[in-house]
Amino acid sequence: MMSVRRNTLLLIACLVWSVAGINILRIALMAYPPYATPLNALLSLVAFCVFQMLVFGRLVRKHTDRISSNIEERQFFLKFFDAKAFAIMAVMMTGGIALRASGIAPERFIAVFYTGLGASLLLAGLLFGCNYGKAKLADARGCTE
Repeated sequence: MMSVRRNTLLLIACLVWSVAGINILRIALMAYPPYATPLNALLSLVAFCVFQMLVFGRLVRKHTDRISSNIEERQFFLKFFDAKAFAIMAVMMTGGIALRASGIAPERFIAVFYTGLGASLLLAGLLFGCNYGKAKLADARGCTE
């Protein structure tokens, strides 16, 4: 009951990261209008690139490879990540909530940084979705050959 087909883990990862990315991006874009300058847009782009290259791009590749290499076809539905990835997610969520609730970070920081972070999270979710589509296509081709 709690198990899913191996490749469905990629779809679950797609949904989890896409929802997280949309939520963070929504928070950022609501705060952004007073700070919409070319410099801040550039800083958001830099944050996006750093997160994509150093964190989420690697995370997508690592977990797609891990999921694809599973021998067993059915997996527990939470195995879309390993314990380390869940810990990273928990630390990031807790840190982000604490940062906003404490008021330590100025609204400008939230707008600029969260835009890059949220966009990178959303892209990670979409990449998991693409990997799910590729896996489904490969499965379909395997069944007809």
